[in-house]
Amino acid sequence: MSIRTEQELSDRLATDLAWRKMELSEMKSLIEAKNVSDQRHKVLVRSGVCILYSHWEGFVKLAANSYLEYVISKKLTYQELSSNFLALAMKEKLKEAKETNKPSLYIPVCEFFLSELNQRCILPKDVISTGSNLSSDILKEITYILGIDFSIYSTKSPIIDIKLVKTRNEIAHGEYSVFDRDAYLELHRHIIGMLDIFRNQIENAAIQKKFRRDSP
Repeated sequence: MSIRTEQELSDRLATDLAWRKMELSEMKSLIEAKNVSDQRHKVLVRSGVCILYSHWEGFVKLAANSYLEYVISKKLTYQELSSNFLALAMKEKLKEAKETNKPSLYIPVCEFFLSELNQRCILPKDVISTGSNLSSDILKEITYILGIDFSIYSTKSPIIDIKLVKTRNEIAHGEYSVFDRDAYLELHRHIIGMLDIFRNQIENAAIQKKFRRDSP
């Protein structure tokens, strides 16, 4: 079902985040349990980190592409788009010209900017990717594409890159990674907080029409 209204966007984000939080809450409860052996506790923590990462990546990707779907539904012209979405729309045109290294292919691009900005925009769907490795650098690129503020995450880069992504990669590649209960619970708290922040940023961007060039 296509997302056409702010409420539909909010509902999709709320529904998706709800089941993720429920699963993470169950995992957190298992890790907090005291009546388990040390070995079982280590297995739970390692599993918990992988599941926590999967929901971090999964929700950011879904929320970002849902917002893109919402923007597409507005059927704006290129000149009505904010610069970040205009850049996304122009990406394929510029990519083709660059890859062939033929100066002649830049002529249609120039003509587009000179005379075709009043046409209805064509934005690619589902193009926002996490690269299966949602580091702070990739998150920054996603926020730039969407036109939302990254600064709120900048102080959390070590949490994302080292405590979450690096640890998850070590576990996924079969390496032994020391991560105890307290470290997991702290990481859990930070990631849940950032998921809530990202959801709020997407919803606010839609409400404030940040996808438009003339937005406040």
